[in-house]
Amino acid sequence: MREVMDELMQWWSAGETVGVGTVVGTWRSAPRQAGASMLVGPGGEAVGSVSGGCVEGAVYELAQEVVDSGHPVLQRYGVSDDEAYAVGLTCGGILDVFVEKVSRDTFPELGDVAADIAAGRPVAVVTVIEHPEPAWVGRRVVVHPEDDGDDTASVLGSLGSGRADDAVRDDARGLLAQGRSAILTYGPDGERRGEGMRVFVAAHAPKPRMLVFGAIDFAAAVARVGSFLGYYVTVCDARPVFATKTRFPGADEVIVKWPHDYLQNEVDEGRIDSRTVIAVLTHDPKFDVPLLEVALRLPDVAYIGAMGSRRTHENRLERLREAGLTDDELARMSSPIGLDLGARTPEETAVSIAAEIIALRWGGAGERLAATEGPIHHHHPAHDNPVGERPRTSPPDGAPRV
Repeated sequence: MREVMDELMQWWSAGETVGVGTVVGTWRSAPRQAGASMLVGPGGEAVGSVSGGCVEGAVYELAQEVVDSGHPVLQRYGVSDDEAYAVGLTCGGILDVFVEKVSRDTFPELGDVAADIAAGRPVAVVTVIEHPEPAWVGRRVVVHPEDDGDDTASVLGSLGSGRADDAVRDDARGLLAQGRSAILTYGPDGERRGEGMRVFVAAHAPKPRMLVFGAIDFAAAVARVGSFLGYYVTVCDARPVFATKTRFPGADEVIVKWPHDYLQNEVDEGRIDSRTVIAVLTHDPKFDVPLLEVALRLPDVAYIGAMGSRRTHENRLERLREAGLTDDELARMSSPIGLDLGARTPEETAVSIAAEIIALRWGGAGERLAATEGPIHHHHPAHDNPVGERPRTSPPDGAPRV
């Protein structure tokens, strides 16, 4: 919903009612990820996308019906590959879309949610998308990280029972910590081992971080690409003459500090997490060796890449081994950095680095798609089995297939 929040808030603030369709589940080659949203405004305006154009027409009509009736609907869109052109979801994937009407009456907490998202504060919106009792469908709670042990102060709204609220609160916080949205399954009253109630947790965490070390021309290109991919980009270098905002307009912040000191301080302050990617572009041992000593000992970051030739890499490995790093720790470093795209310019190199980050995130092999077979979209295991939901190899039964 983040990508359509500005338009949604304009209508919500004006007291208007909006039809909102949100992707809550995807399988196979569905074109959009969970959380992608489409709005149908009070004047019939269409904003956003749930499928890249395949089923927007059907969602548009359904949203208008939901606004008129007031009853939210969970709808499935998908066909087999050999029938794909007959219906419109030409990728052959399957997606579940939850369609609801949103107004000040139905979602009074939206203003607070929008303010949290704009300020970079983590917040999760938990919505009941399926339940044996129709009155439960569409109920929601807004969950924030625990606030000094006071759970009640960090949860807004209720699903209808304390047991259900307690269950989804704890699981939503787990997903929020990972920056991941997912469907969770419970019993009708929040029983963890039951079935009947499904909720969608839309986790709005702060942007994942990209730390770029080394104020060189390649860093400027990496910062631009990182920002384009949705990262909060920091460029850090110890040399103030090079580390300036003017040279790095694509970065969110430019820090003048010794790289290893800056990274250690960020770790100590709890600002490094499992989504953080680190690109070490200095290829100067007095900068990168102390920095990599800190980075490679971190328990859980998404990516650590280091620029340099193969000779530079071998020298760096020798220095790091002398510093006491183990082979397992060294194996976490991608060096030489990036995928083999034949890149030469800073911009091409930035694309190469970004491609490696994406491939590692989703399990891609970096091969040409034309030379491969099977699904185009990979699904990383960490995204397949959300907290509270049993593993599935196929879409769950429920909403009808169109």
